Amino acid sequence: MSLVERLRDDLNLSLKKRDKERVSTLRLLLSNIGNAEISKGGPLDESDVLGAIAKQAKQHRESIDAFRKGNREDLVAKEENELAIVQEYLPRAMSREEIVGVARQVIEEVGARGPGDKGKVMGKLMPQMKGRAEGGDVNAVVTELLSNL
Repeated sequence: MSLVERLRDDLNLSLKKRDKERVSTLRLLLSNIGNAEISKGGPLDESDVLGAIAKQAKQHRESIDAFRKGNREDLVAKEENELAIVQEYLPRAMSREEIVGVARQVIEEVGARGPGDKGKVMGKLMPQMKGRAEGGDVNAVVTELLSNL
């Protein structure tokens, strides 16, 4: 079963249970996936779907930070609940050690010699990390590894 099919099945189940918050969150996810398909001009593969879900999770995290700064704990709680629902559909986040291992492998593959090759490394690495690691974390690891070459 694909991730989109799982989302649709869970949406139908949530509709039957009358779980309004889960229904609205899943509808938003499916809508964002549909928008990504339109942008791409065709169906998405699983990594693209994961990327759309990861983007939604990132937006929720940013909203949580903004609402905390504005002392809106009621909205923080709502966003945290929605983030928990979104994260159910993402794979387990990679640890720093796992990111370092994959990054070293890609650095060897592309033959990177230093910080000037960061674009080559990131271009090949980020599609592998989609939905599994934050871009900022990957960027920090790659920068550190390349500066040590």
